[in-house]
Amino acid sequence: MISHNVNVESAATALLDDRRSLSFDELAGLAALPDDMTVSLAELAHEVRLSWCGSEVELEGIVSAKTGGCPEDCKFCGQSAGSGSSIKAIPLLDPDEVLQAALETAQLGASEFCIVLAVRGPDERTLQRVIELVGLVRSKTDLNVNVSAGILTAEQAVRLAEAGVHRYNHNLETARSFFENIVTTHTWEERAETCRLVRSAGMDLCCGALIGMGETPDQRVELICEIRDMEPSEVPVNFLNPRPGTPLEGFGRIEAMEAIRWISLFRLGMPGVILRYAGGREITLGDLQAMGMTSGINALIIGNYLTTLGRSPEEDIEMLRELRMPIGTLSKVL
Repeated sequence: MISHNVNVESAATALLDDRRSLSFDELAGLAALPDDMTVSLAELAHEVRLSWCGSEVELEGIVSAKTGGCPEDCKFCGQSAGSGSSIKAIPLLDPDEVLQAALETAQLGASEFCIVLAVRGPDERTLQRVIELVGLVRSKTDLNVNVSAGILTAEQAVRLAEAGVHRYNHNLETARSFFENIVTTHTWEERAETCRLVRSAGMDLCCGALIGMGETPDQRVELICEIRDMEPSEVPVNFLNPRPGTPLEGFGRIEAMEAIRWISLFRLGMPGVILRYAGGREITLGDLQAMGMTSGINALIIGNYLTTLGRSPEEDIEMLRELRMPIGTLSKVL
């Protein structure tokens, strides 16, 4: 019988010696390893992260500039107008409120600040406001300003790039083969096209995943490969935190060590990206959040998320201090 360690050793050779990406079949083989191999996967993922990206960790703060009332039917999202969530639609925040959030983010030592809107895509009025907000934050802070505002046209992508947007976030969320189980008001291809437009316009792409919506392990591997094909600079990894009133309300949360396994596999599948802890990490990983940092993660969203609370920034900064991971500004490894 071939030892399970052979799979891990082969992946180590590919990533650390040959400096090449793993194929779908290689990733699927790692995903199929027994549970007692999860720590070995995490150790390799950490070694790959240090080899490809270094020890620094990037911090980002986010602000929900337009909350609720989104016309899309994403089953995981409490901001969908069709959900039974208690989240109410709120108009765009005043510029002073956005700037205050940016200033607080800068004070924490973060280098990134993301302006997020719950919309299918920006209309002209919304786009103009976003461009103004980007200019305001850039003029008053040294932060890189990022935006997440849904599906874009080619013209909108160019205008955001010209306004100085550093990264644009547009998550694929789940594998193409599973997507229609989660969203029906737009297609996976529409999301992928926006990702391509972002890169064509010259912005960095932030494109991530939401794990734990009923997808299979093979579909998670599929998603890793699909995100990789988009050539993102940053990949946020979210874990489902079932929101009251949404179609996924009754779903259970994945176990902490399963989350560690998939953090590791995302790093092994995309060795050079900025791999960011995002939504759901607190309730999914609990006391194992430091272990996630030594399983491939090298970036954090600090503070609160869009409609759920995160843990305090001070806790995350103390965690990094204990792990001796310096805070810095990262870029994708080419």
